[in-house]
This record gives sequence, C-alpha cells and structure tokens, in this order.
Amino acid sequence: MKSLSNSELIEGIKSGDKRLLGKAITLVESKKPEHRKQAEELLREILPFTGKSIRIGITGTPGAGKSTFIENFGRLAISKGKKVAVLAIDPSSSLNKGSILGDKTRMEELSKEENAFIRPSPSSGFLGGVANTTFETMLICEAAGYDYILIETVGVGQSEVLVSDITDVFLFLKIIGGGDELQGIKRGIMEMVDLIFINKVDDENLNKAKNTKVELMRALHFLPSKEKDWKVPVLLGSALNNKGLDEVFSKIGDFIQLKIKNNSFEETRKIQSEKRFDYWVQEYILQKTKEEKSTENFYEAHKKNASQLKSNPSTEAKIFVEKLLGK
Repeated sequence: MKSLSNSELIEGIKSGDKRLLGKAITLVESKKPEHRKQAEELLREILPFTGKSIRIGITGTPGAGKSTFIENFGRLAISKGKKVAVLAIDPSSSLNKGSILGDKTRMEELSKEENAFIRPSPSSGFLGGVANTTFETMLICEAAGYDYILIETVGVGQSEVLVSDITDVFLFLKIIGGGDELQGIKRGIMEMVDLIFINKVDDENLNKAKNTKVELMRALHFLPSKEKDWKVPVLLGSALNNKGLDEVFSKIGDFIQLKIKNNSFEETRKIQSEKRFDYWVQEYILQKTKEEKSTENFYEAHKKNASQLKSNPSTEAKIFVEKLLGK
C-alpha cells in the first residue's frame, strides 16, 4: 500500500477525514526510524493549528463507569455543537504490545456520532499505562478541530500523574462502596483532581452518596488548593441515566475560565510541554546510546551488572552516565 505524504495527511486531518486522522496517529505511534522522521515533520507542520481544545483527563476507581461516563458526556458535548475525541489508553498485551480492550465496542453509541473520534491506544508497556505518544496524538486531534479531548486512564501505577501532566482538567469518578469511602483513594489523586463526580447514584443510595460527598469535601479541605480560588466540586449523578452530566460540563467550563482569568491556563501548558521535552530527551539519549557502537558495549556491561545485582542498579546507571558524559 502506498504511503501517504505529510501534505496528504494534513489535508485529511484539516478536512475531518477520520481514516487519514487515524493514519497520521499510527505514523506518530510508529517506532520505525523513517516513520519517526516523517512524524516529527508532520507534528511541526500542524502545530499552528493546535492548542484550541479543552483537554480532559478522566480516571476512577475500578467499576466507576469511566467508559459509560465518557460515552454520554461526549454525546452531551456533541449535542452542544462540540466535536469530541476520545483517547482511551488500553493496557497492552505483554507479548505483542497490542490493545486488549476494545473501546469502540464499549462506546458503541458515541462511535456512531459524526463529530466523535475514538482512538484506543496501546500503552505498549509504557510506565503507568499511558501511551508515550498520547500528547502528540492529542495535538493531531486538535489540528483536526476537536473541541474536547477526553483521555481515559487505565488507573494503574503512575497513569493518573502522567495524564494530569498533559491535560487542562483532571476528573475523578467515584462510586459508593462499603465501609470507609476514602479507603483506596490515594492522596496523590486527591491532590491532582479538579472535579469529582460520584457516579451510579440512584434513589436507593442517594443518602450514602451524600455522606460520601461530605467525606470527600472534608478530605479536600485539608489539601492545598491546586488552583487559586477553586474549590474542587463534588457532584452526584448517574452517567448511565444522563443525570448530573450537564453540571459536570458547566463546572469544566467554569474551571477553564478561572484558569484563563488567573493566567495559569497557558502557563500550565508551557510547563506540560517542557515535561514532554524532558521525557523525549531521555528517550533519545537512551536510543542513541544503544545504537552507537562506541557506547553500546559499556551500556550493556553496566546493564548486565545491574541485572546480576553486582551493584545497585541506580549506582550502575550513575557510573554509566558519568562515563557517557566524560565526567
């Protein structure tokens, strides 16, 4: 099959061609050197068309109903005249690095919408279950004119931190369980969230939901404020029954407007881009180290020392880096 040029891909992206949008993302995800070179040129060319979306990270406790929430929230946004892209980071098979979950089957109604684009991205074993090209994929979706980009975490390891680092709003979904409602919620997540939605609330568990809300608000009171003049809202509702989603949509808008007013919106995005720079510096240094004959041998030697625990792995890494930099 003929490979597409960047001009063809960009034309497709800007015209809303989902097939070509998918091909552009596949190019960016590829690890082949020739694809990486073309992907870098593509990203450079689309940059002027990026930055106009609202980037929303979504995490939650197991069974919190993330996919149902995303599907119905996405449909709500579309009903308000918005275009919605969903980047659902799938856990990957450790053998073939492919996606395990099928998000298009989990969000069947949303996938039928003309103004929706759903992209399951395999994490390929990347730290915390977040694909290492999620940020770049997000930029491509922005260039395609998507107003809301929803990034769903798999909720493992450091995924919450990594998604928080590339989004404007971080939403935490909670459901009512037995016992202490705050058990199992990591303090780190509570410090990162901008909005909490208690999902699957109905008439039978309404009182329990209200008690959970009080507990969460009490816990939030003792944490430092992430954004000046913003008190993290704790909302009740049911994504399945479309209850409370309008309020979530409204609060997200309020939060973005406050960040713009505080001059923190663009500043936060600059910091996020700097973090991506740091990440890619490390990636490229490691890649070049493995490729260069002059460094490959002592890289492998120190790696072997670490694997055999001849010394602490961090010590071996430090010695290797010092040699690499001639220190």
